[in-house]
Amino acid sequence: MPDATRFLPLSPDVFEILVALAEGELHGYGILKVLEARDVRIAASLLYRKLRRLMDDDFVVEAASRRRTGDDVRRRYYRLTPLGLAVVRAEAARIVELARSREIRRLAAGASHG
Repeated sequence: MPDATRFLPLSPDVFEILVALAEGELHGYGILKVLEARDVRIAASLLYRKLRRLMDDDFVVEAASRRRTGDDVRRRYYRLTPLGLAVVRAEAARIVELARSREIRRLAAGASHG
């Protein structure tokens, strides 16, 4: 597997999609609902374009038929690949490391004061 850090940094919306999928398989509308609950807004059309790109990059795959009773037969579920999980973990670690930086903390503290 390639070094996950070579794919960093991720754009915020891609990171949020991968974080949503790190919790488990979801269909597109389910991803949108998870993002919405975290106050992340993304158009459905943009989400599906990004999912296609994430599949092309081998971060995400369409999950094997995981239809539930009553599910629309067109509903597709997505899941992270091992590479996708490594990438989202690497990005999370990068963000945590940034937050530890004295300079970043100082700038963030100043943002709340004006």
